[in-house]
Amino acid sequence: MGVEDAFTALAIDDPTNPSPRPSTGSGRSDVEEGEIVGERQEGDDVLGELSGKEESGENLTHPLENSWTFWFDNPSAKQKQKAWGASIRPIYTFSTVEEFWSLYNNIHHPSKLAGGADFYCFKDKIEPKWEDPVCANGGKWTVNFNKGKSDTSWLYTLLAMIGEQFDDGDEICGAVVNVRSRAEKISIWTKNASNEAAQISIGKQWKEYLDYKETIGFIFHEHAKAYDKAAKNSYTV
Repeated sequence: MGVEDAFTALAIDDPTNPSPRPSTGSGRSDVEEGEIVGERQEGDDVLGELSGKEESGENLTHPLENSWTFWFDNPSAKQKQKAWGASIRPIYTFSTVEEFWSLYNNIHHPSKLAGGADFYCFKDKIEPKWEDPVCANGGKWTVNFNKGKSDTSWLYTLLAMIGEQFDDGDEICGAVVNVRSRAEKISIWTKNASNEAAQISIGKQWKEYLDYKETIGFIFHEHAKAYDKAAKNSYTV
């Protein structure tokens, strides 16, 4: 599956809202400044500065501290892959607040994706795979949702990440939402699983941003690879 095919699976069919162009893999996306101005969204209280709307009317841009890339794993492509992760494709890279809202407003939210889809947002140059050198020694926090109930939490997670709201944000690689036939889950991937203090801090802050009341767990990637679904939580908050 190529980038164009992945976009087709993600894009909202809205003729009144022009679609941003797919990333060519060179870093910055080709979205023009001010192409789509994002209105105030649910979750802006998590990160007030992440607004795609300029009160002054001037065409200004607001750079993010890091560039981020959206990746997509189409369920139809998964069935044909020979190895895990072979069908994951980079879709867009953005580095400003305005580019983020332009992309976010033009792609389906988790509740509209087909069962089996995985949608990622990772720091640029980090691939959402266990084999990536940055991810290899890391792990992930996971929050579970009923089917169709993760949209707002996915947005809150994105805003907190790209807005650098975590005290240990340097530890974060990215996040993924996994859409399945009966449920959805969001995970935050981190770099150094053995750094317990940093992982606990990230887990606690994430729950606070999401207003999530249930206990969540952290699993080392190496444990997930070795034990698959039998892997146990190393940390909980």
